[in-house]
Amino acid sequence: MHEVRAARVVAPDGVLAGAAVQVDGDQVTGVTVGAAVRTPGAADGGASHRSGGWLLPGFVDLHCHGGGGADFASTDRAEQEAAAAYHLRHGTTTMLASLVTAPLDRLARQLESLAGLVEDGRTSVVGAHLEGPFLASARRGAHDARYVRAPDAGDLRRLWEASRGTLRVITVAPELPGALEMIAEAVGLGVVVAVGHTDATYEQATAAYRAGARVATHLFNAMRPLHHRDPGAVLASLSAGAACEVIADGIHVHPAVLKLVAGHGHARLVLVTDAISAAGLGDGRTALGELPVEVRGGVARLADGAALAGSTLTMDAALRGAVRRAGLPLPVASRAASATPADILGLGGSVGILAPGHAADLVRLDDDLQVVEVMRRGESVLAG
Repeated sequence: MHEVRAARVVAPDGVLAGAAVQVDGDQVTGVTVGAAVRTPGAADGGASHRSGGWLLPGFVDLHCHGGGGADFASTDRAEQEAAAAYHLRHGTTTMLASLVTAPLDRLARQLESLAGLVEDGRTSVVGAHLEGPFLASARRGAHDARYVRAPDAGDLRRLWEASRGTLRVITVAPELPGALEMIAEAVGLGVVVAVGHTDATYEQATAAYRAGARVATHLFNAMRPLHHRDPGAVLASLSAGAACEVIADGIHVHPAVLKLVAGHGHARLVLVTDAISAAGLGDGRTALGELPVEVRGGVARLADGAALAGSTLTMDAALRGAVRRAGLPLPVASRAASATPADILGLGGSVGILAPGHAADLVRLDDDLQVVEVMRRGESVLAG
């Protein structure tokens, strides 16, 4: 057994000064509590401190397509592992591998391949997320128009079987014919349903949440815009208490909007990356599925400029954006990056917080909120 110490530890009951986390093997066995310190507020952004270092629970990313030049859609195990390793170095100790819209046969092969990665258990990938193909064509964003299709419960079951039960989340446009039936099928299979890439009205989206949907895929993006006479899926998601994904790169949503979601009485903020393989590579040409993408100034767009194409974000950068740009207290941002997404996946009893009986997944940050060290299952990984 050994101890991991920091000037400030983000624990479930608050920020602890001079605390130590006891680690035995791959689990946290205790937290020695020091004196509680003031939780930084919006005025200082939670990032200005006299003495050094933060210790946070490892990040949990519900929405990530790849990174470091590697794509989870590849059926090459080495490439899948490389994508997970890239994000691990930035603090993501638990994640889903997201897939974009493609023909069903291809999606089935990709899910089958990812199932092997999940079952192997050596990486941070705990399941798959299907972001398509059951999306509204008018709100498809960077998804290939040739392959979007109406929801079908039989198609979902086929894909779930190909995943050997490792399909954890699926994004659906609830206004499409067959959507509510497919949501019921997904809930029965234990798959979390997310509302997204949708032109749904408030009433249609509310019906999806009543049918069992629990998440909003990158809230505001690829959705009917919020309007005072036509609130759409945005307000329906906030009102339903859905877990609302937000891409906190300062590009997908304005920081004031991120702060609004965090302060909403019902909604639960979830920080995600929606990262693509280009994350970490700098500017240049790449692809998302079969669609060409160009990255300029760190912003990924379809080569024709028609839509944003995911992001080049990492979870540590998302956390910094939430704190520095939106002014969220660090514990609030940490919860959105760890505990809340863990709960969505049904993993709240094992990951997402620093508490006895939970996985020894830790992220050490310096005073500038830069990653200094990552620990996954009790093993240290240097930031890179």
